[in-house]
Amino acid sequence: MPQDLYQAEDLVQFATNLFVGGGLRQKDAQVIAEDLVAANLRGIDSHGISRVPMYLERIRRGVVNPQPNITVKQITSAVSAVDGDDGMGFLAGHRAMEEAISLAEKSGIGLVGVRRSTHYGMAALYVLQAISSGYIGLAYTNSSPALPVWGGRTPFLGASPFAAGVPSGNQPPYVLDMAMTVIARGKIRLAATHNEPIPQGLALDAEGAPTTDAKKAFEGVCLPFGGPKGAAIAMLMDVLSGVLTGANYGGEVKSLYFDHTEPQNVGHLFFAIRPDLFLTKDEFAERMDTFVTRAKSSPLAKGFDEILIPGEPEERTAAKRREEGIPVSHTVIQSLREEAARLGVDLPDSMT
Repeated sequence: MPQDLYQAEDLVQFATNLFVGGGLRQKDAQVIAEDLVAANLRGIDSHGISRVPMYLERIRRGVVNPQPNITVKQITSAVSAVDGDDGMGFLAGHRAMEEAISLAEKSGIGLVGVRRSTHYGMAALYVLQAISSGYIGLAYTNSSPALPVWGGRTPFLGASPFAAGVPSGNQPPYVLDMAMTVIARGKIRLAATHNEPIPQGLALDAEGAPTTDAKKAFEGVCLPFGGPKGAAIAMLMDVLSGVLTGANYGGEVKSLYFDHTEPQNVGHLFFAIRPDLFLTKDEFAERMDTFVTRAKSSPLAKGFDEILIPGEPEERTAAKRREEGIPVSHTVIQSLREEAARLGVDLPDSMT
């Protein structure tokens, strides 16, 4: 597809200006812009700046609060609850992980439940936040119906990604970010945007038939990875993120794409764990380095020339894109250009 390259800093400033024009506070706009571009840098373009127009539209329709009053209530010495006030999920997510880290500093582990949030972007953002502070992080979320319960054909469970992050010493950290679908629903949306087909086995259309048409797939249901195993884990994400926290659950989370009638009320659950609970920090880091080294030194299977741990491919992509630029398709740029014209914001110059 036709695309141009853009510097990350230029895209951050551009997205920040758009969000400020949409009514967000400058500080909040900057955070969200950096998060979206971080997804682009890591090669997760489905969760990058292509989502800006959709987020702005939801703000205009009144289903997202552009200036939320996010509140925190401590429940026990190691548990807190966050009310996202229907603001952008990025803001509630970062505040919740910040609280979880603070609780873990004193209690060894911190658990924070979030209600009245919205889509919070790339789940890896929050475990990377924990890693940067030297903590192990887990991030769970539910989401709008995208896949059926095993044996069903209508949407009920969310793609509900979960993420896990573990710091190391000199080796790369472990960073897992995975949806319960075979591929992230956002990738199917991006394929639909570009009128591209998707491989067989990813989704069913609205009639329950297998399809390679991304638009029909987006209107139908995604399929869970691993069949009943993926569906069961998606159910667990909904129970822990929705039922437990007081957020919407069981098919109640409003669609990010199609439903502008009321706020989503997405639920999240965050864990932060001190890595020195049973060992010193240095011992833990040394053991993680040994673990990663052993894993990467395993004998190679046919067709592989290197073993990478979760998060390593994305970080390599980020390093490359920081230097060479972020590719953005002309289709996405056109949608951003329309928002820029609406808000009186200048589109950045491309590198190409």
